[in-house]
Amino acid sequence: MNKYERLNQERKVTNSKKKVAAYCRVSTDDDDQANSFASQQRYFSQYIANHPDWELYEVFADEGITGTNTKKRVEFNRMITLAKSHCFDLIVTKEISRFARNTLDSIYYTRELKKNGVGVIFMNDNINTLDGDSELRLAIMSSIAQEESRKTSDRVKWGQKRQMEQGVVFGRSMLGYDVKDGKMYVNPDGARIVRLIFHKFVNEHKGTHVIARELLEEGIYPMHIKRWSNTVILRVIRNEKYCGDLVQKKTITPDFLSHEKKYNRGEEEFVIIKDHHEAIISREMFDRANKILDERSDQLKGKEKYSNRYPFSGKIKCGCCGASFVARYKTRSDGSRYKSWRCYEAATHGSPHIDKAGNEVGCRGLGIRNEDIVHIMNLVIKQLNFSKEKIVEQLVSAIKYVLNTNTASCSKDEIIQKLNEYESKQAKLLDIYVSGDITKEEFRNIREKYDDEIMNLKERINLINEREYGQENNLEVIEEISSALKDIINGIEYDEVFYGGLTDKIVVNDKDNIDVYLKMIPHKWSYTLKKALKHEDLDLQNTMWNIDGTPVPTSVSMPTTSL
Repeated sequence: MNKYERLNQERKVTNSKKKVAAYCRVSTDDDDQANSFASQQRYFSQYIANHPDWELYEVFADEGITGTNTKKRVEFNRMITLAKSHCFDLIVTKEISRFARNTLDSIYYTRELKKNGVGVIFMNDNINTLDGDSELRLAIMSSIAQEESRKTSDRVKWGQKRQMEQGVVFGRSMLGYDVKDGKMYVNPDGARIVRLIFHKFVNEHKGTHVIARELLEEGIYPMHIKRWSNTVILRVIRNEKYCGDLVQKKTITPDFLSHEKKYNRGEEEFVIIKDHHEAIISREMFDRANKILDERSDQLKGKEKYSNRYPFSGKIKCGCCGASFVARYKTRSDGSRYKSWRCYEAATHGSPHIDKAGNEVGCRGLGIRNEDIVHIMNLVIKQLNFSKEKIVEQLVSAIKYVLNTNTASCSKDEIIQKLNEYESKQAKLLDIYVSGDITKEEFRNIREKYDDEIMNLKERINLINEREYGQENNLEVIEEISSALKDIINGIEYDEVFYGGLTDKIVVNDKDNIDVYLKMIPHKWSYTLKKALKHEDLDLQNTMWNIDGTPVPTSVSMPTTSL
């Protein structure tokens, strides 16, 4: 007997009355007195008092009208926790739809409670989960409740779409517009900010990062979020509401049980109404702004998009303020584009100054081209004294191991065994459905999970087969890799990924003082950028260094002047 069972037994000896909890969902509408917490508390207190052998433990109540899942029902989850601790013997609730409209939740929680000796009485449905046939009746009634929820959800969606087609706005107020009673009204203060953003972008040709920085410096703040960013500015420029159009159903709720929203990727039809409300921006201005965005987007196609894909991300530091450098693409006079790096503080806030809030922001840190960083690293690699043939040999050996090893977490036989198990489960699932133990919806969901798992296992088996077949052709691949590695390590070829992996950090102090630190080597290379790009020697401070971080003794005196 565990401690909870012992405490429960002791309580039953000293007090013959059953401890009974009540659960309800209460309305948040002030006018709905019938479903208020006070009225339901009185109702359950009186109901429990009418049973001489019962004693009220507590009335648990969650606000809101939706009960299709239990994730956000705080009091419900607290009640379940206390029930598992044997704090009471019984739960009473009006009906299944008030307890859970999800069939799986109804069965799961009543089973869990029953394991702990706690029953649930559904008053209107006349079900006591401690009775022998309760689970069958519960499954039937909760399935009906769940189906009612689905129909209600469909009716609500249908009604909302009809209203949307008539121009009723669903959503909250936004920058430039107040939404009230389904209509949009221009907010003068917000509209001024929207016009300022479009003016800066279209007429002054400023980028989204610069606009965000300038708005913050002017003490202008956005709605619903703390600060401006380039993505917030982009959302403003892309929002068709500012030229008077209305597009609704951009987000949808595909599952009425989870109520989780997701972006509409064409699963449902959008509701689009042209010239729906008063515009803040002329359609010409809006079209010009979005054309500029489209052109910039086209220019970036095929380029690396995310900074964490850059080998030097987070490794180039500003010697002035300590911030990391961020990647930016710039355009030369001939129209070609190149990647450069700039101090984040300088890129975000500009030169050092005091903003309107009294904060010291900005930095005078210089920028540096990515191609210059790569060239500098090439010079550093050339100066390193290590057995280059041995390094190539070790790298090729590691690559051979990867190419010739099955990298799957399970062996082929284990995967085939799992596949057979899932196929067997899938075959039995139909029998379970036919017997009536699960609903059609549950059958469909479980079958889809099994199908996905079976497909995944078959793909893994095909991958292993392809790898086994391809091992015969690995020799030619390894020779090509070996040749490329020799060129990179000897400085004949440039490779950003290799340089990035070897780099610990690069500190850009100014144009005359740039320091390079490599991993595992307690040494600093210092040089001047212009001279480094002109010559191929660096200041090694009389010391050559091995790749493992140990100095190499030498009788040759090296120059000590920084280039």
